[in-house]
Amino acid sequence: MEDITLIKELFKNNGILINDEQATKFDKYYQFLIEYNKNINLTSITEYNEVIVKHFVDCVLNYKHYTKNATVCDIGTGAGFPGVPLKIMRPDLNITLVDSLNKRIAFLNNLTKLLQLDNLTAIHTRAQELQQFVSHETFDYTITRAVAPLNELIELCIPYTKVNGELVALKSLKINDEIQNSKNAFNQLNCKLERIDNFVLKLNNTDYKRSVVYILKTDITPKQFPRPKNKIKTNPL
Repeated sequence: MEDITLIKELFKNNGILINDEQATKFDKYYQFLIEYNKNINLTSITEYNEVIVKHFVDCVLNYKHYTKNATVCDIGTGAGFPGVPLKIMRPDLNITLVDSLNKRIAFLNNLTKLLQLDNLTAIHTRAQELQQFVSHETFDYTITRAVAPLNELIELCIPYTKVNGELVALKSLKINDEIQNSKNAFNQLNCKLERIDNFVLKLNNTDYKRSVVYILKTDITPKQFPRPKNKIKTNPL
């Protein structure tokens, strides 16, 4: 186990204060992630400081944004990003993790037990088939990180977001083209761009620019969405 003072310092350098309990959980997360990564490809980033900043800090730059006790669905979570780091920072949130690979779901279930995280559930399914498990307009927030272009994310995530709820997409700064390409998706899925928050991650005297995009849902989603995967890919909105 690394000295948790280092983790706290890496978070502090990026404007986030964490306590000893949170730092310990992030350290355990790292150790478990790297061990599991030997058998299943969960991340290409493995160096300690890089994982802490580029994965964990990156996932929680906006952790104060979410309303207390909100329901959150992390679609395409992979190794738990951003849902698990967000849960460590905000234990009050009720978070559902969705991923299409059962081996990653097994990792997430074991991780949940290791970190003793309550109200954190993992579902094995594709986003296009999530309606088999939950209804439209279920979650206060849907969140996602590095999964797909924004127009596809809108179709995958907005159906499960409550009216007046938000899709929160963690993106690089190269977001303007994606927004321009999403106008049809905004119209058909009854949502609109609310705002974009820009952040700078700091690691080893290097800055990494990040954007968090907030999409507000303004009305219920037509029942035909999301469409099957092949239609989303071959005929994107």
